[in-house]
Amino acid sequence: MHIKLENLKKSYRTNDGTIVAVDGNSLDIPENTVFGIIGKSGAGKSSLVRLMSLLESPDSGAVYYDDRRVDNLPRAELIQERRKLGMIFQNFNLFSSRTAAKNVAYPLEICGMPQAEIRPRVQEMLRLVGLEDRGDAPISTLSGGQKQRVAIARALATRPDVLFCDEATSALDPQTTRSIIALIRELQAKMNLTVIMITHQMEVVRDACEQVAVIDGGKVVEQGTVKDIFARPRTAVTKDFLSHITTDGRGMVRWSHDGGRYILHFIGESTGEPVLSAIAKKCNVEFNIRAAGIQHLPDQDIGTMLIDFSGEEEALRQAFAELNSRGVTVEENK
Repeated sequence: MHIKLENLKKSYRTNDGTIVAVDGNSLDIPENTVFGIIGKSGAGKSSLVRLMSLLESPDSGAVYYDDRRVDNLPRAELIQERRKLGMIFQNFNLFSSRTAAKNVAYPLEICGMPQAEIRPRVQEMLRLVGLEDRGDAPISTLSGGQKQRVAIARALATRPDVLFCDEATSALDPQTTRSIIALIRELQAKMNLTVIMITHQMEVVRDACEQVAVIDGGKVVEQGTVKDIFARPRTAVTKDFLSHITTDGRGMVRWSHDGGRYILHFIGESTGEPVLSAIAKKCNVEFNIRAAGIQHLPDQDIGTMLIDFSGEEEALRQAFAELNSRGVTVEENK
């Protein structure tokens, strides 16, 4: 499903006044993709998703599903549109009184599916998430990763067009997070889903998403492909996210807290080439690396360095031009 948001606004009244949670946001989310929405706590990402998923109505603006406006539909039609959506959450939201299979069956029962059709559908979904032998297991006996797999199976049991993942990996350890992300990507490809990942973890965006929107103060402040956001972040909030992202279990390695006037971004093959040595010799400049790290995106590597250069002004201009010609972007670290 293709989702389009046009100038959405939403405010809430509190005892302290009015809070603008969504401030004129527009997004175009292609069908059959994994799209990330990232923001810090209180940035407004959950409020935006509630409007996008038709759980609330905007104060102004419009929501379109496949070019059909849906936010202003009559209640009966709105319910039908919501059935095209699946959702999983950080805390799983499973029924502790039901087994894994009964949890997956619940939305099918609500939709009025005949019992003769529910059982094979439940078995199919449990098999897809790797839990075909745990259908009779009480929820209390499952690990966090298994619970999230049950939640995914339940969300997809009705064959929705869109899967919303609201902080779906925040309660999981890193290894389990990676396995859940791999599962979501696999199911997205098999079922031609539009997947929307809501998160505060840049690692999730890096490992799962193709495109991303960054939310801050109720506004979309930056959006684009994940590769472009990693290689050329424009806003302070995006740069802050990237500065704290983990690389092989660590943050970007920084061996000097001094300097670092320039930020270099290496894309693809340039991450493994001796670019700086070649530039230093060719342009007669010297460099001092203050920090560095490589992020492994699904289809490409992105390298980042904090670095100082020294040399004549004209030599520095030539060095920066040469770096750009080799696909390495240079920006001043403000």
